[in-house]
Amino acid sequence: MAITLRSPREIDLMRKAGAVVADVLLKLKESSKPGVTTAYLDSMAMKLAKEAGAETLFKGVRSPLSKNPFPGVICASINEQLVHGIPSDKTVLNEGDILSIDFGVRLNGYCADSAITVAIGQISREKQRLLDITKGILDLAIANAAPGKKWSQIAAIMQQKAESAGFSVVRDFVGHGIGTNMHEDPKVPNFVSRELLANDILLVEGLVIAVEPMVNAGSHAVKTLRNGWTVVTKDNKCSAHFEHTIAIVANGCEILTVKK
Repeated sequence: MAITLRSPREIDLMRKAGAVVADVLLKLKESSKPGVTTAYLDSMAMKLAKEAGAETLFKGVRSPLSKNPFPGVICASINEQLVHGIPSDKTVLNEGDILSIDFGVRLNGYCADSAITVAIGQISREKQRLLDITKGILDLAIANAAPGKKWSQIAAIMQQKAESAGFSVVRDFVGHGIGTNMHEDPKVPNFVSRELLANDILLVEGLVIAVEPMVNAGSHAVKTLRNGWTVVTKDNKCSAHFEHTIAIVANGCEILTVKK
């Protein structure tokens, strides 16, 4: 792995990018109501990013599973969709849905990436519990991230919280380093594996990572739809996704994707 540590100046630039991401996600959350299309949310995100002078990160990204580049500036994933849901004017949000919105920008050469899962109107108690646990897992990771810690210690706490609630942590998608590019080393899993233990990540000041637990209500098994992008749970149970870009600093970590 070629991990790049970031200077205080670079972290400040990422902090500014993160503030744009946080502002856009807050406004998208406020607009996510029954009857709204995911295409509307996508166009709203594009407009807000442009007004902030930021370049969106997702539109145009290519995948070996699809001949078409990703068409949206946000990933809008509903219920059993966990990631890479394609915004569409045919996809209307309904009462009781949960919607995961993933969004990232590059501003002045530096990136930030974040995700939230929001309730559409009134949702079931079980869906709310899934959202609460997944957000709690991200909060736990942030509370424990500090110089000198090994990532496997944090991943174990994240996995234990999900599984003790009767949920499962997605294995096929993990967090990542981030800087001048959206995806950089290291890979940052939300579970413990032999690979992680063999190549553990020591948290040091200047490391910037995107931590993003994806938690399924049922099995961790997932599959990609025929469009080559949208990933869904194999058992069709719901999935939730929360993410922050964080920087390891002297006394712990700082969330960069927050509104200032």
